[in-house]
Amino acid sequence: MTIVQRWLFAMLVGLLMSIIYAPCQDWPAWGGPSPNRNMYAPAKNLPSSFDPGKFKPGTEEVDMTTTINIRWVVRLGSQAYGNPVVSGGKVFVGTNNEFPRNPAHQGDRSILLALDESSGAFLWQLVIPKLEAGKVSDWEGLGLLSSPTVESNRIYLVTTRCEVMCITTDGLRTGNVGPFTQEAQYFVGPGRPPAVTSPQDADIVWVYDMRDELGVFPHNAANCSVLLLGDYLYVCTSNAKDWNKQFVVSPKSPSLIVLNKRTGRLVAEDRELIGYRLFHSQWSSPSAGLVQGQWQVFFAAGDGFLYGFDASPMKDDRGFTLKKLWAVDGNPPEYKIRDGQPVKYPDAEGPSEFCATPVFYDGRVYVATGQDPENGEGVGRLICVDAQTGNLAWDFKDIQRSLSTASIDPATGLLFVADFSGFLYCLEAASGKLIWKHDMKAHVWGSTLVADGKVYLGDEDGDFIIMAASREKKVLHETNLHAPIYSTPIVANGVLYVGSQTHLYAIQAAVKP
Repeated sequence: MTIVQRWLFAMLVGLLMSIIYAPCQDWPAWGGPSPNRNMYAPAKNLPSSFDPGKFKPGTEEVDMTTTINIRWVVRLGSQAYGNPVVSGGKVFVGTNNEFPRNPAHQGDRSILLALDESSGAFLWQLVIPKLEAGKVSDWEGLGLLSSPTVESNRIYLVTTRCEVMCITTDGLRTGNVGPFTQEAQYFVGPGRPPAVTSPQDADIVWVYDMRDELGVFPHNAANCSVLLLGDYLYVCTSNAKDWNKQFVVSPKSPSLIVLNKRTGRLVAEDRELIGYRLFHSQWSSPSAGLVQGQWQVFFAAGDGFLYGFDASPMKDDRGFTLKKLWAVDGNPPEYKIRDGQPVKYPDAEGPSEFCATPVFYDGRVYVATGQDPENGEGVGRLICVDAQTGNLAWDFKDIQRSLSTASIDPATGLLFVADFSGFLYCLEAASGKLIWKHDMKAHVWGSTLVADGKVYLGDEDGDFIIMAASREKKVLHETNLHAPIYSTPIVANGVLYVGSQTHLYAIQAAVKP
């Protein structure tokens, strides 16, 4: 791109983001309407308490007469890790197929549900067949891990088959509007008799298979939530080590790619050879921020480094790539060398990669290190990096391994983040000073949400807590959702959405079911 083209691209994306963020209260992507991925919403009048109700005897159906401040509840599958998004009057959420909506689609599948925003009524679903490789690349029973990204009438997501996919928001009820016409075959997988499609099935526009096109090898499942900037999609490929975690199957495959959102064609890929340095896998999703008039993409990679890339693809001798502006090691020296000897991954006192998504706020990038929960607890580190210089502004080492993306409240400048060990931290975003710490007494997989002066967070025991987003540590409410909470709460149009492994709750103050 020329300098003029790069300036126009930055201004256009900035204008689009300001238009989206100002009047719209949808939550169309992981981290909300802004590409900075800050888990914050400017919503007001959110509930300070709620009662999820009780199940009807012998069922997993919630008796709505026993609920308080609950608008509706929808049964998901048996495993739901993907975070819901809300756009255009619809809610989109990932799960598995343990509670089939269509008898034609049976067995182990990953599912994206489309629900009516006002009632929770089922509209349609995307059915994703499992890879033949099994748990090595597509773990049995896992639902869709990617939180979809919605723009207008298009949805972009990464499937558990390691595909980047574009689908319409209306499903096949409005007909097949894209160039892809093989939905009947896709829903059952290759080599099987095609399914009979219906208006309650998804309408696929295009599919980009990262395994076939790039040689990517995902470990257990692909999981990225797509970042959208202008006409470009930025995607972590989920490239990883083999089943035994001994070697990287495809070290030359890129870790971060750019696709054209309209065609699904590859635009650019990173040239950092991150694959040669992977600890295990790539768990994070990219974020972005406008720095001195230039859009940067931030990528927390599987080698333990946080990268800042120029968002505009640049041509080199092998095609188009993303120019690296800076890189910061997420692991301090003492996590890698102890008593003169290397500390082996995944030693509890050793180095980690990233699972959380970087958050851009006030010219800085915030992200905590972490590992696959299978590796247990261990030392972590929350870093704050100046996005203009790539210099470390501060770090916080009194945190354990974390899966959680941070939330920063612009009203107070306070940062909230959890670690896998189950501690919720409140820090000053500017200085990294610890204000308070709260013990959830259970592992935390999801992230905090800050909205309306409150902090919302769930844990592995199914406990859900609402705390004051203030310097004073104050618990406002605690309840239990009857199943583990591995996802992150969101808020859209005055409604709080909280997903457990089995149910999605739409929570609204002073509402009748």
